[in-house]
Amino acid sequence: MAFDRITVDPGRMNGQPCVRHMRLTVRRVVELAAVYQDREQLRQEYPELEDEDIRQALLYAAAYLDDRVLDLPLSHETAA
Repeated sequence: MAFDRITVDPGRMNGQPCVRHMRLTVRRVVELAAVYQDREQLRQEYPELEDEDIRQALLYAAAYLDDRVLDLPLSHETAA
């Protein structure tokens, strides 16, 4: 998949992947998507973000996650 809205510039934001050369990193956009469950509220706070920006940031993050198994504590329901 081509990420035409994700940009990397060593001179901006310490070379972190950003959205359309803005000072919004992919990481920040993923965090915002989690915090603002209502996309309309997200659009009000960050009017420069477009739906395709958010979609590509989420896809980019998913594409670059390692497939690894993490040991998590057992929940009370399964431990009993």
